Amino acid sequence: MSRTALRHCPPPSAAAAALPLRRGFGSVAGLAGGAITAATARRLRSIGDGIASQHAAFRAVVGGLSATAFAREHGLERGTAYADFASRTPPRTYEDFAPYVQLMRQGQPDVLCPGRCSHFAVSSGTTEGPSKWLPVNAPMLAHFRRAGLDAIAMYALRSGRRSVFRGRSLFLGGSTALSPVPDVVPPVWSGDLSGITATQLPRWVDRFLYEPGCEIAQMTDWPAKLRAIARRTLAADITLVAGIPTWLLILAETMRKEAAELHGATPATLRELWPHLECLVHGGVPVGPFAAQLRAAYGADVALHEVYPASEAFIAAQDAEPEAGLRLLAGHGVFFEFLPLADYDVQDSTRAMKSITPLEGVRTDVDYVLLLTTPAGLVRYVIGDIVRFTSTRPPRLVYAGRTRLQLSAFGEHVIEKELTDALAAAASTHAFSVAEFHVAPLFPDPAAGRQRARHEWLIELRAASAPPRCDAGTLARDLDAELSARNDDYAAKRQGNGLDLPAVRLLPAGSFERWLRSNGKWGGQSKTPRCRSDRRLADDLIAAAASLG
Repeated sequence: MSRTALRHCPPPSAAAAALPLRRGFGSVAGLAGGAITAATARRLRSIGDGIASQHAAFRAVVGGLSATAFAREHGLERGTAYADFASRTPPRTYEDFAPYVQLMRQGQPDVLCPGRCSHFAVSSGTTEGPSKWLPVNAPMLAHFRRAGLDAIAMYALRSGRRSVFRGRSLFLGGSTALSPVPDVVPPVWSGDLSGITATQLPRWVDRFLYEPGCEIAQMTDWPAKLRAIARRTLAADITLVAGIPTWLLILAETMRKEAAELHGATPATLRELWPHLECLVHGGVPVGPFAAQLRAAYGADVALHEVYPASEAFIAAQDAEPEAGLRLLAGHGVFFEFLPLADYDVQDSTRAMKSITPLEGVRTDVDYVLLLTTPAGLVRYVIGDIVRFTSTRPPRLVYAGRTRLQLSAFGEHVIEKELTDALAAAASTHAFSVAEFHVAPLFPDPAAGRQRARHEWLIELRAASAPPRCDAGTLARDLDAELSARNDDYAAKRQGNGLDLPAVRLLPAGSFERWLRSNGKWGGQSKTPRCRSDRRLADDLIAAAASLG
């Protein structure tokens, strides 16, 4: 990929800065958006149940990877039949790909993908370190670009309105600044996926649609970035806003404060600031706990539109009503496979290989572990998500959870090991012994005095243990610091006020035992989950503790 792909956006000229204020310029984008919507409609009709498109994706991906070291190791050649592919390549997690990725990060060519990969999307949440580096080569950039435009076009199709393209689109993502890997020439760049894809926006999108502009998008200080976005866009003609639900709520709060400060009046909703706002694109976490708050903050008539992106690939997008699920993006160059969760065994890949099925073999109402084979060289990659099909013609699915225990109610992607290590460090510092613990989300509840989300730690000490040599507030601050040091996404949420300081609740001895007994799980190898992204277990534990008197 050429160095020009990393174009730096200069500060906008006076004329360019005025573009958000002048709806007339949107006519060009409106025409282009209409063409994209029509093309998307034709593509969805031609894809149908997606099976033929997936066959084509398989041939193209395996053929494209055939000259790589990975392909040679596994006997993959251009024209390899699916049955041979399935028998030669076991499913893999990121940890299995990490040695290959390390070679690619140092500039070695033809490792997982053809040629030299010059971009890596950094995504946190693995067991071997704070971040995973995911290759993003030119075909994957094309995939993200086309899938992203199609996802927006799906909103226009299902709503029957193409006016969303006639204004500006505000994307609330990570910093678009990219960093070079030290001592690698030509440079290899890493950063948030949104930063990589922002360098590849079509010129008309960059000029007529994209907000918050290149300079602000590169900012890493989240509070300052949100204020800068608010000041830039207060008078803009925004028709679409995209982001994680928790961040969208924080943006709304910031916008209202800036409007009050600059104009002396606080708008009831952002629709008062942006009269043509019609769509909130959300993804990353379940929207259920936030839907009412989002409508209250942005406007009751603003539509919610769900997408299912990941740093590895763009997986699905909403093309119908929410209860129908999300349309699998079967025709966008990524090959999908599905492993019944009941047969998933991370210790026995041979057993798992026998149960993996391509799209034509899936059934509705079955939980599947999702596998991806991408043009960037991730072959039968276990992304860690569990999906469930709501229909097969066309293929629509819902996100059903994670293969590993994880706390991600607010997009923080915290795994069990990180929670365990953080608590162990705090226990060592304050000289107490933990019997059991569980961490759950506390959702915003203005009536209860919670304006922002936070975690709640439910901790039971060992019966013979002395209490912590600190108060709950100090323990919460220490747990917060330990977890921030271990997880980049959590640290970003805390620094940007996406999460408040966690709450700590010490439960009386016997609380977890009472819960286990009441659920028939006492004894043997039964374990209490260390975390969940809902409060079902947490509330049961609190009730069990209360029953002890």
